[in-house]
Order: sequence, then C-alpha cells, then structure tokens
Amino acid sequence: MFNETKKSIQWGNETLTLETGKVARQADGSVIATLGETSVMANVTFAKSAKPGQDFFPLTVHYQEKYYAAGKIPGGFFKREARPSEKETLVSRLIDRPCRPLFVEGFKNEVLVMATVLSCDLVNDPDVVAMIAASAALTISGVPFMGPIGAARVGFANGQYVLNPAMDDMTQLRNNAEQRLDLVIAGTKDAVMMVESEAYELTEEEMLGAVKFGHDAMQPVIDLIISLAETSAKEPFDFTPPDISALYAKVKAAGEAQMRAAFAIRDKQERTNAISAAAKAIVASLSEEEQADINLGSAIKKLESSILRGDIINGGARIDGRDNKTVRPINVETGILPRTHGSALFTRGETQSLCVATLGTGEDEQIIDALNGNYRSNFLLHYNFPPYSVGEVGRVGSPGRREIGHGKLAWRALQAVLPAATDFPYTVRLVSEITESNGSSSMATVCGSALAMLDAGVPLKAAVAGVAMGLILEDDGKWAVLTDILGDEDHLGDMDFKVAGTATGITTMQMDIKVAGITPEIMAQALAQAKDGRLHILGEMAKSITGPAKFSAYAPKIETMTIPTDKIREVIGSGGKVIREIVETSGAKVDINDDGTIKIASSDAAAIKRAYDMIYSIVAEPEEGHIYTGKVVKLVDFGAFVNFFGKRDGLVHVSQIAGKRLNHPNEILKEGQEVKVKLLGFDERGKVRLGMKMVDQETGLEITPEKESAEG
Repeated sequence: MFNETKKSIQWGNETLTLETGKVARQADGSVIATLGETSVMANVTFAKSAKPGQDFFPLTVHYQEKYYAAGKIPGGFFKREARPSEKETLVSRLIDRPCRPLFVEGFKNEVLVMATVLSCDLVNDPDVVAMIAASAALTISGVPFMGPIGAARVGFANGQYVLNPAMDDMTQLRNNAEQRLDLVIAGTKDAVMMVESEAYELTEEEMLGAVKFGHDAMQPVIDLIISLAETSAKEPFDFTPPDISALYAKVKAAGEAQMRAAFAIRDKQERTNAISAAAKAIVASLSEEEQADINLGSAIKKLESSILRGDIINGGARIDGRDNKTVRPINVETGILPRTHGSALFTRGETQSLCVATLGTGEDEQIIDALNGNYRSNFLLHYNFPPYSVGEVGRVGSPGRREIGHGKLAWRALQAVLPAATDFPYTVRLVSEITESNGSSSMATVCGSALAMLDAGVPLKAAVAGVAMGLILEDDGKWAVLTDILGDEDHLGDMDFKVAGTATGITTMQMDIKVAGITPEIMAQALAQAKDGRLHILGEMAKSITGPAKFSAYAPKIETMTIPTDKIREVIGSGGKVIREIVETSGAKVDINDDGTIKIASSDAAAIKRAYDMIYSIVAEPEEGHIYTGKVVKLVDFGAFVNFFGKRDGLVHVSQIAGKRLNHPNEILKEGQEVKVKLLGFDERGKVRLGMKMVDQETGLEITPEKESAEG
C-alpha cells in the first residue's frame, strides 16, 4: 500500500531520520523529519503553470506548532490553534529566507510549503527540524529548486561551540550564565545562505567561527537529503528558464541613458520618481507584444541592477555619493516627548526611527504560551513600518511578518545589555515607529531603542548600535562589501547582512544571501567593516548621552522585598482578601512571585512605603528587646492588650504599665490610646509579654537605670 523510504544518520547526540511515501501522498513532496523525539512534517505543493501576467515568484511558507505535539491543550477561550504565534511567524521566515534564492530564476509558479510540528520532546527545537524537513520535501517534489539546504543550531558555552543545544538552554538565554550564543544557520553544500543569532558580546572571530562550525555540521544532513532524493524524488518539473536576452537588449537600448541619469540623483524620493519615469518611458517605447511579456519587469530590474552594481564594482561612487565604507550622516535627539518615560529620534541619512520606552510593573509582563511551557517576558519590543515612511499609500493592519521579524531582530540585539531583573524590577516595552525608511530601519530601531532606554533611566550595561552591510558579487569573481546600505542596494544587491552590538562585541547577527557563492573571506571583510561602522555610530550616539537619565515623574517607582515562601499565603490571604486590602489601603500595585519576591510599584513613594510596612508587619516576626508603637485595644483587671506589630497583640501586665502600683489599668490608659511598648519575651504558651514602664512614652526611648535613679 505504501512505498515508504526512510533514511537515518547519527547527528550530534541524536538520530536524525527522514521518511517519505507513507503520509500526505497527494502532495508533490512530503517528508517527516525526526530528531530525537521531535518530528516535523513538511508538505510541498506547486502550481503546474504560472498565473497569467504573474511577474513575481509567489512562494508561501507556513510553519505551524500543534500543541498536541507536546501533550498540551492550547490556552484561551477557543482551545484550538488560532493565528500564528510570534515564533511560528519567525520560523516561517527562517525557512523562506534560505530557500527562496535557490529556485530557478524565472520560475513564477505558485509554491506552498507547510511545516507542521507533530511531536516535540522539549529537548530538540522543532525550528531546525522544520527547515530540514522543508528542504527535503522541496528536493523530492520535482519543483525547480537548486537545493538542498541543511540547517543547524549552534551554541557557544565555556569557549566551545555546541551543536543543537537543548531547548531549555536557549529559551531563557539571559538567565544562562554559560551559554552565550543561539545561532541558527542554513546553507547549501558550498555556501552559507542564512544566519540568525542572539549573542552575548561575542567577537567577530567567535561569530565567524560559529558560522563555519554550523556550516560544517550541516553537511551530513545535506548528504542525507540527497540520499533520500536518489530513491524517492519525482521527475523534475519541465521548466525552461525564459531567455530574456533579446528583450533585455531592447530595454537597455531604449532606456539605459535615462535610467542611469535617474540613479545619479542623490535624493531618494526624486531618484525613485525618476526611476519610475524611466521605466514607464521604456515600456512606452516597446511594441504591444513586448509590453505584454511577463518577463518585462525582470528585464527592467536587470537594467537597474546592472547600473547600480556596475558603478560600484568598477570603483565608482554609490548612488548617494558615498564610498563603500562610509556611514550616512547621523542625528540623535533624546527626551523629545514630554509625557513618555523615555524617547529618542534616531536619524541616519533618509532612515529615521522614533523610539519610545515605557516602564511597567510585573502586571505588564507578557505571558508566552509555548510548546515547552508558559513563561513570562519583561522585555518587549514592537516595530511599526507605516506606508508613509516610504512615501507610499497602503493598507494599515495588524503587524505582518516584516514587522515581527524586524522587531525580534532588534530585541535580540538589545537583550544582552539589559540589567538583571533583581537589579531593575521593571517591565520594559519599546516601540519603534519608522517615520522614514531608506535602508536598514531595523538597525535604526536598535540604535533608537538603546537611546530611549537610557533616556528612561534603564541602567544598560552598554549602549548598542547596529549597521546593515551589503554585497555586490559578480560572475567574474569581483566583489565589494558596502557599509550602511540603502534600500536600492539591498533590493538589487546580493546580501543583506545586519550586525549589532556594543563596543565590546556582537549581540546579534542576521545574514541573508541571494547568491550561492559567499566565501569566508567575504564574510570576514563584512564583519570587519561592520565593526568599524558600529563603533562610528556608537561614537555619534555617545554625543547625546550625558549620563544616566532621571526617572520620569510619570514612570512607576518599584521597590522589591523578599519574603519566605511559606509566608506568601498569609500575604495573599483567603481568596486574596489580604492583598486586596494592602493595595486599596496603600494605593500601590503589589506583585508576588512564587519564589517570594514581591514588587511594590507606585509613582507615590509614600504609597510604596505604606504597602511595604503592611507586608512587613505580616511576614516579619517581632524581636525580643525591641520597642514598638502600638494601640491599646482592650483593658482588663490584670492589664492591657496592645496591638503593636501588624495584627499581633500582646499583654502589658498591670505591674508593667507604670513605675508605681495600679489598682486598674484604666487609671492611666484608655482603649484606642497610642503607647510605646517593649517586647519582654514570650511565656511558655508562646503568648507575647510587653512592658511600658521602661519606655519613655514621649520619646520612645528606653529608660536606663541611671536615668531612672536621676529622676527619682
């Protein structure tokens, strides 16, 4: 019934298995990849013809995590998987980015890749397994895909690279003192195609070593996919890349001069309008048949690319007049918004980010419902890219894959310099509003967000800056690395390589390659130029940082205290009665963690003190010999009961009220009277014994025997 094929290798500490032919047989390609006990099914389907007039490659990748894979039921009201989570969106991008450049140029048939997590052992992260499964499914599907690609995760602990570290080591990287890197890499047998990383100030040499380590480690995976394809691949789809040489020659002859003049304009908007006008003029000069050719757009793009790339590779200036290593002019302003907790406007050339920092309490932490359990995040970064930032009209909706991906990249860049939660018990939310864009708005977000946090008084370990690098790589082997790329250089170039970090080291690195051919020499050059650019930007940022900023008057103040875990129930009270009373009485927010850490927050210092004192009176134990201020709550023949410590009462015996004999306590005291008492000790039944006569009732100081004799 089934024509099943299964291939396995030992990969690192686990067995990697690829199997096909049993499940989803109507898909063009279906592979289940299993690493340990983590299994991901990838299914590929593609249209056998392009839609009429289709002028782009419509590849769609969906990565889905099914909660049953980890034996969980989804949270929420509907109890089923709904819209993609942030991780699902990010992993979809991880699969798409290295695969997209490997489809044969000119192929414009619709392709759908779906990767579904079927089982998760909570040790092996399914993201790398999904990339391998998708690569294998594409390779055997018959689609014109010049793969396969392999993938691997690389850690760096105790000076050693680690292949595919466990999920627990990676999920909370900030809390892992030994693990300093979470890097995901994908590539072909000969070249690296994609890198995504989160690091703790690693050097350029250490990051380059991680890339080489990961590329070497994925080679057995590529061989395994090839082995599977040798027995299970379908016949290659009959597709011949279109020959656009004749059309390109006509396009070049019709509009090269006007297009070259357009690219010589320095201002982005003027240049964009001029390029658009040149393209329209080219189209107008062609015959109706040539205008209807679906490859016309590709021919015009090839002309644009040849102009931009040719000038640079031949040693000329870039389209904005810079050389290959110069960063565009930078302007920095902080504290520009009066009511926010922290703000910064970072402008680099024609790219601008307005970043705002907001400080919150434990109530503002984000609860993340993931396959490997629920956890809380006290650092949030949200990136917005409205149409007006590039002078366009467009729909505005919920965040797309670009917004989520760029926001996560900036998040990774900044997480390494955040203070420990014990030192700075705030939830920090950053929002980057991209108000202008012409290249690397994500790196502008990194710079602006660091400045906004410093403006808000967040004690960062160091400032962070980021820069985007580009590459022009020609068929004859000539190449040039570009610092701080423009949008056109990203669009028409061969690499988008973003590096962010402190003056000490790298905190994130993201690389996407559009051609299979980048060498270690090119990557080393890109890292070296990126370091120079990063240090330059940090120097410009430092001019606006005069020292630690004061907290905004509108930001909450937080004080922490730690109580024994067995006292948590007393502070909360039955049904939360006690904690509600504390909040209502004091006016402060109170957040209690399971480890006994309590965060008290308010913009009013007096409210924090009231809440602190109320909690302290519940959890602390009165100490023998200490003097307390209390209130008489009841008078009896043999003494007075005094409430002196929270809700603790004690007896002042009639003989301990005054330095003279009393027939009844009411001779001196009355109910509700405030008195100063000394804790004398506890009787055999644990009852509290208090005394008044040895305490000066006006000053609250103890009366020494010498003072008592002098007064007598």
